[in-house]
Amino acid sequence: MDDLLTIILLGIVEGVTEFLPVSSTGHLILASTLLGFEGETAATFEIVIQLGAILAVVVLYWRSFRDVLIGMVGREPRAWAFARNVALGFLPAAVIGLFVYKAVKGLLESPTTVAVALIVGGVAILVIERLVRAPRVGTVEAMPWTTALGIGMVQCLSMIPGVSRSGATIMGALSLGVERRAAAEFSFFLAIPTMLAASGYDLYKTGATLPEGAWTQIAVGFLVSFVVALLVIRWFVGLVSRRGFAPFAWYRIVVGTIALVAFNMR
Repeated sequence: MDDLLTIILLGIVEGVTEFLPVSSTGHLILASTLLGFEGETAATFEIVIQLGAILAVVVLYWRSFRDVLIGMVGREPRAWAFARNVALGFLPAAVIGLFVYKAVKGLLESPTTVAVALIVGGVAILVIERLVRAPRVGTVEAMPWTTALGIGMVQCLSMIPGVSRSGATIMGALSLGVERRAAAEFSFFLAIPTMLAASGYDLYKTGATLPEGAWTQIAVGFLVSFVVALLVIRWFVGLVSRRGFAPFAWYRIVVGTIALVAFNMR
């Protein structure tokens, strides 16, 4: 397949799946394997183009970020609580990620790991949806600091490809009494420092060794994922507010099962 078309398709996959609890990295690994786009460059590409989808959050929620910055300058407690919670949610992944970087990069080349994680994660979502208690927290700034830190600890599970960063954080938030919409939006906000750190660290480690043309591929994938994510985020928030997360759980189970069968028959 033409390289440009492959990059565009992968950018679409990233933009659609980054904020859904279905694992964008897992889908990128499966899609890259099917399209024959593999190796060290592919692993870096799969991490860095996620920044395109993250930029979509900044664009869509720019008023929220503006209000937080203004509030922090004015020493408003709600603004500082928002910033504190995002920082605490990010902290566990920042610390643990430094120690498991090499292991995670190795797992990015394992479609079987992704397939199993998709299935297990889908089952976990169904269980949590049934057991979740009535929400006690309705906004990001209203979260106790212990809740934000707990969600950050759960986010570390998403270092396993196929688990889903958004899925782990949202399910963790629901389990800790956060309302659905607030859980989804906290996952969006938490993605910004988390993916900036992951992409920056990966480029620091591999940027100098990337082959000619890799930066162009990354730029195209970044742009495509940004545009697609702009369309997906609002739709996702509206859907989960009405329907919950069960449809995504069943999707994970079906895709994971198909992938597991397909890769074991090769």
